[in-house]
Amino acid sequence: MYIKKELQDIISEAFHSANFRFKPSTLYDPIKYMMDLGGKRLRPLLTLMSCDMFGGRIEDALAPAMGLELFHNFTLLHDDIMDQAPIRRGKETVFKKWNTNSAILSGDTLFVMAYELVTKTTPALLPLVLDLFNDTARKVCEGQQYDMDYEFRSDVSIADYILMIRLKTAVLISCSLKLGAIIARAPAEEAELIYAFGENLGLAFQLQDDYLDVFGEVDKFGKEIGNDIVTNKKTLLFLKAFELADGRSLELLRKHYLDHTLPAPEKVKTITGIYRELNIDVLTRKLIDEYFAKALEIMDRIRIPADRKKILLEIAGHMVDRES
Repeated sequence: MYIKKELQDIISEAFHSANFRFKPSTLYDPIKYMMDLGGKRLRPLLTLMSCDMFGGRIEDALAPAMGLELFHNFTLLHDDIMDQAPIRRGKETVFKKWNTNSAILSGDTLFVMAYELVTKTTPALLPLVLDLFNDTARKVCEGQQYDMDYEFRSDVSIADYILMIRLKTAVLISCSLKLGAIIARAPAEEAELIYAFGENLGLAFQLQDDYLDVFGEVDKFGKEIGNDIVTNKKTLLFLKAFELADGRSLELLRKHYLDHTLPAPEKVKTITGIYRELNIDVLTRKLIDEYFAKALEIMDRIRIPADRKKILLEIAGHMVDRES
């Protein structure tokens, strides 16, 4: 089996060798800029690890794995426009560096390039791969729509929020793992289990991201701290705080979270203080641990030797206990 560093090096070399310089440069320069920002390349890593874990050839999974990374970056590029986020991975977002129209069109092109790579798989497996990718892409878009809808709803529940992040974030983690299993020709039952493992891992991963958005450090997190608060995102932290707050805390929460005219630093400071008073940081970490524990229970049901699961489990542990 491969070790993590070997797989990371294979992925890095593949992207380093990839050609993102086509004409017109005004279309492809933003794509190259986005891809050069790097990131953790987590999704292709999960695909190769899953393929290797089930005894497949990672060479067969590399192009589809790269396709998932391009698709992920397409979603980030468009998300940044919708969220009006100025920073991504410590650098200016594409729409800030160029303009919104350029970012939209470059994002659309990234999606096409992702599709081209995902389809570079064994012909016999192509129907399964395409079914998985198409289903995932549709669900990610559904999740993003829920995310936008929730900004204008006053009745969003914690269950609603979990549904949204399951679609927007967790299913792409699931897809990455199941894709590797399919290419390794794992039994259908095992492929479904690794998908379920990824779904719970993905929920824990996104909740950790929400946690870091409030309680992280900008130098480590790579994005502005408190952006979810400034943009009035109805995250788990927000919903749990409204559930627990009363009296002055509830009054302040309503005033500061729903007031679009307050200076961002004041808003972030006040809301974060309320979160700490209500132990929202502790409660969020507890839920993260619960989803991760469920993921581990599912992994135990996959009938392959424990030593073949070790590397993937190490990566999974880092995903839910990271600072960036």
